[in-house]
Amino acid sequence: MLHLDNWPIRRKITLLAFGIVLFTLLMGTMILIGKIASVKVEEVSQRSLLTAKVTAQMPEVKLAVEMPEGAKRMQLLVEQVRDIYGVDYIVVVDMDGKRMSHPLQNRIGTLFDTTEAMPAFAEHIYIERVKGDLGEGVRAYAPIMNAEHQQVGVVMVGNTVPKLSAIIADMGKEMGIILSLTLTFGIVCAYLLASHIKQQTFHLEPQELARTLDERTAVFHAIHEGVIAIDEHERITVINEAARRMLKVEGKAIGENIREVIPDTRLPEIIELGRPLYNKQFYIGDTLLLSNRMPIKVKGKTSGALAIFQDKTEVTQLAEELTGVKAFVDALRAKNHEHSNKLHTIAGLIQLGKEQEALRYIFQLDEEQENVAHYIGGRIQDVNLSGLLIGKISRAKELDILLQIDSYSEFQLYPEGMTYHDLVIIIGNLIENAFDGLVEVNDRDKRVDVSIVQDDSYLIVEVEDNGVGIPEEIQRQIFTKGFSTKQKGERGIGLYLVSSIIERSGGEIEVESTLGYGTWVRVKVPMERKEDDKREQND
Repeated sequence: MLHLDNWPIRRKITLLAFGIVLFTLLMGTMILIGKIASVKVEEVSQRSLLTAKVTAQMPEVKLAVEMPEGAKRMQLLVEQVRDIYGVDYIVVVDMDGKRMSHPLQNRIGTLFDTTEAMPAFAEHIYIERVKGDLGEGVRAYAPIMNAEHQQVGVVMVGNTVPKLSAIIADMGKEMGIILSLTLTFGIVCAYLLASHIKQQTFHLEPQELARTLDERTAVFHAIHEGVIAIDEHERITVINEAARRMLKVEGKAIGENIREVIPDTRLPEIIELGRPLYNKQFYIGDTLLLSNRMPIKVKGKTSGALAIFQDKTEVTQLAEELTGVKAFVDALRAKNHEHSNKLHTIAGLIQLGKEQEALRYIFQLDEEQENVAHYIGGRIQDVNLSGLLIGKISRAKELDILLQIDSYSEFQLYPEGMTYHDLVIIIGNLIENAFDGLVEVNDRDKRVDVSIVQDDSYLIVEVEDNGVGIPEEIQRQIFTKGFSTKQKGERGIGLYLVSSIIERSGGEIEVESTLGYGTWVRVKVPMERKEDDKREQND
């Protein structure tokens, strides 16, 4: 079920109108039914009172109530009156409380509790609400007066009050028609209104409009590339923070002539050309830029120009990191250096006339290399990752470091959304940083341990070294773009890329380090990404 915030505007307005109309109808119906019930009660009350008065004034009733055997005659008279006036029951009692008539034959002649109607036995006429044998109703009382104006009895007339369910049942058809027509009209009008609003907002939902506005407001300051735009008079209309940083623009720039702000600019030439130029390299000051420039056209007329550019040196470095070129070049260089040393050893043995020792040395090297390749190739089911690890082992030997692959290491499948480029960047950078941590170690054997394990749920990569460690105050900064503890010229890109890939994949990174003892880094990536992570990336 969709969350209410994600409902289309058409559905929201239609549902709101439906709710308002339905609530209004229900409230109106309740008030109407209450009013009708009140009118019904009043009508029944007045009818009961009229019947009681008429019955009490009938000469036959006056005569029968004083007769010792007048009960039979009284019952006949009362039933005729009841039929004429349509009341539920009529009970006549004498002054002793004896019932002269009653709808239940077995109660005729029995005594009535006069305390229930004391005012009636005192010549009062009145109506009261009661709950009797036939249910809740009204009862009217009238005294029976003889010719001498003496009270000789009491007439009680009762009617049951119509129940709300009965009133609703009687009005059901009319109420159903009114409810259906009103709701249909309300829903149709709400749908037409929502459709009109949708059309006016280019068929975008309110949350989409808000998000678009937020994105377009923040996009020039959030993207990594520099963005700058000018109008037909060469005045700057848009410039983001990345452009300011790359072009070293300070102070106010919007509204100023671009040639005054950036003397080396080549953006105005796009207005003259009237066509875009893509992937062009040029210098502004001492900065080499890779730029895409295009004209801004309104109704077929060039009204300005837009440039999107990036620092070329950073682009080159990112490309090398992303494709793994740097890691493989380093591995090949280490391999070449290692083979050169081994060839010198073999040549020296041959010159000394120790051909057998040279042959054994060759077989030993071949067997050693074959064992490493066979072991890693058997455990790591990806040639790119296997090649990286073998290259790192060779580079470790060159640096006098023991790079040990854990015997339980195993790799078969890439986590969802991750490619071999990503794993090359992660593992290659973690191992290289472990090597860097061992540069200043001279008092013990240098060692780097690598573990790669996975199951149905997670891929876990661990890299541990016994190097100098990382100070606690900078451990949180090592994954920040541009931060580096290396020599000048290094840009601090590697671990930032590692962090970006892990965050994109929904994984996590743990770092534990002790100065003078070494560093342990653990990367944990889920094999299947969560829906929230997928949606977040798609957004």
